[in-house]
Amino acid sequence: MTQPNMKSGEKGAWISIFAYLFLAGVKLLVGYIGNSEALWADGLNNSTDVVASIAILIGLRISQKPPDQNHRYGHYRAETIASLLASFIMVAVGLQVIFSTIGNMFTSEGTRPDMLTAWTALGAAIIMFFVYHYNLSLSRKINSAALYAASQDNRADALVSIGAFIGIIGAQFGLYWLDPLAGLIVGVIICRTAWEIFKDSTLMLTDGFDEDRLQKIKAEISTFPEVKKVEDIKGRALGNQSVLDVTIKVDPQLNVIKSHDITVKIEEALAEKHGILYTHIHIEPYYE
Repeated sequence: MTQPNMKSGEKGAWISIFAYLFLAGVKLLVGYIGNSEALWADGLNNSTDVVASIAILIGLRISQKPPDQNHRYGHYRAETIASLLASFIMVAVGLQVIFSTIGNMFTSEGTRPDMLTAWTALGAAIIMFFVYHYNLSLSRKINSAALYAASQDNRADALVSIGAFIGIIGAQFGLYWLDPLAGLIVGVIICRTAWEIFKDSTLMLTDGFDEDRLQKIKAEISTFPEVKKVEDIKGRALGNQSVLDVTIKVDPQLNVIKSHDITVKIEEALAEKHGILYTHIHIEPYYE
C-alpha cells in the first residue's frame, strides 16, 4: 500500500472515531434519561469502538514507517497488532454488558423506555450504515485489512442499534423484558465481533495464509511455459502485504540470466494480478 493510500486509510479511521464519539455521547445520555438498557449498552459499545478505531489509526500510521535495521520488511504488522489489542478491549466491555443486562432482566420493574431512545437508536443505525459503506469501499480500494475490519465493526454497530430500536419499541407494548434482552444481544454481538477480529489478527500474526488463495497463485505460476513444476509454495501476511516463498523447477540447461528473467516475469505477474509485492523464488533443475 502506497503512502497516499495509507493516508486515505487514516481518513476512514478518523471518520469512524468522530462518528463513534458523537454517537456514544448521545446514546449514553439519551439512554440514561430515557431509561433504556438497550440504548445504554449500545452507547457503551460505541465507546469501545472509539478505542478500537484509535488503535487502528495508530497501527496505520506506524505501518507507514519505512524499513529499518530491526524491521527489514517494514512495519506493516503494526495495524494487525492494533486490531488484536482492540479486540481485547471490546470483549471486556461486551462481557460487562452481558452480565449487567442479565441482572436487569430478572430485576426489571417494567420500566417503559422513552420513545426518544427508539428514534435515537434508529438514527444511529442509519449513520453507521453510511460509515460502513464508506469504509468498506475504501478498504477494498486501498487493500487494507485493518480498515476492512473497521468496516465490519461499523456494520455490526448499525445492526446493534437496529436491535436496540426493536427492543425499545417492544417495551412500548408492555414487553418490558424485550429492552434488557436487546441489551443482552448487544453484548453478545460485541463479543462476537471481538472474536472475529481476534481470530483474523492471530491468523496473520502466526503466519497463517488463505489456502484457496495460495492454490490459485500456484496455478497461475504453473501457466508459465518455462516452469516445469511448482515444487513448493508458502505464504504469509505482513499487515495488508503478502509475502510468498516459491520453489520452481525449470530446464537444467537454462543459464543464470534466463532463469533470472523467469523469476522477474513471475514476480511482475503476481504483483499485477494478485497484489503480491514480495515474492522470493528459488529455482531448482527439473529432471524427468
